[in-house]
Amino acid sequence: VQLQASGGGLVQAGGSLRLSCAASGTIFRINAMGWYRQAPGKQRELVAGITTSGSTNYADSVKGRFTISRDNAKNTVYLQMNSLKPEDTGVYYCNAADRFNRFRPRYDSWGQGTQVTVSS
Repeated sequence: VQLQASGGGLVQAGGSLRLSCAASGTIFRINAMGWYRQAPGKQRELVAGITTSGSTNYADSVKGRFTISRDNAKNTVYLQMNSLKPEDTGVYYCNAADRFNRFRPRYDSWGQGTQVTVSS
């Protein structure tokens, strides 16, 4: 399983970031994909998911601010994050997702996440 997230950084509240995740071709072609985050001291949670056909699903806390998309030619999934808040701080990961089970992650191997820090 090859999953490589990138694009994180330090940003002020109200700012924007765009995350990218490159996945191996086989994983990407047949699976829905999801972005997940883990804040300090908290469990990892689903942020957004996207099916192979482009249908999307968002956590209530990010609806209207975040947009997930995928480029099937590049085996890459993106997360555009706007109007960032301090509570969006955490390590962001991508994984293949089970679209029939609330986009739960499919694989135990998470790869290297990317840190997002939003200052107030």
